[in-house]
Amino acid sequence: MTFDDESVRATGIGELLISSRSFDEYRAMFNLTDGDLAVQILDCPGGAAGFASEVNSRGGDVTACDVAYFGRSADDLAAIAETETDRGNRYVRTHAEQYEWRFFTGPDEHQRVRAQAAQQFAAHLRQHPHRYVAGRLPSLPFPDTSFDLVLSSHLLFSYSDRLDYSFHVSAIGELMRVARGEVRIFPLVAVGSDERYPRLDQLLVDLHTRNIVGRIVKVDYEFQRGGDHMLVCSHAQSAARK
Repeated sequence: MTFDDESVRATGIGELLISSRSFDEYRAMFNLTDGDLAVQILDCPGGAAGFASEVNSRGGDVTACDVAYFGRSADDLAAIAETETDRGNRYVRTHAEQYEWRFFTGPDEHQRVRAQAAQQFAAHLRQHPHRYVAGRLPSLPFPDTSFDLVLSSHLLFSYSDRLDYSFHVSAIGELMRVARGEVRIFPLVAVGSDERYPRLDQLLVDLHTRNIVGRIVKVDYEFQRGGDHMLVCSHAQSAARK
């Protein structure tokens, strides 16, 4: 199953959202240190986030990868980022009870921050298109161990109503294939739910058979209620050396 499969059902928020999260959100979601930001990073799915723009402007090395980049011009993606930011904010406004209003003071700030990130994404994409690579999980267009750190937000677990268990296992395995170090996945709850992915324990066991060690880590960020943990995956050999 691929996550752009036309057969997936659109419930809750609707079609998979191409979101525009900010650098500050990424830093909080993934517990990113200054040291983390100094290594070679893959953001997959990168969506229309401002993260790659911000880190690369600071001298870092981030590549964003997303199925949304296939066959679309920079102008197309800029327009989609704006439209999707509005769609995401409409959902937040009509489901405000599903969110904790600490990182954002309210829906207006949410709209402002996401719109700014979308503009940052569009400007960076036009100037540095090579930083935005079209790719589709669970088969990415990168050689083995291409990145020191891989970040993956708001796809796995978030859309578990339409992405099945085997997709989760295959996708994490593929993210680990291109990672020299860790893969960090956030959050562990589905859109519209505050309950952790119900097959997480089984997933950790199945990943271990692939020599992938997973651990659940609390983060200092909670926007969606219940979404304050990430899954950190390491190669078994690397984990054993720690």
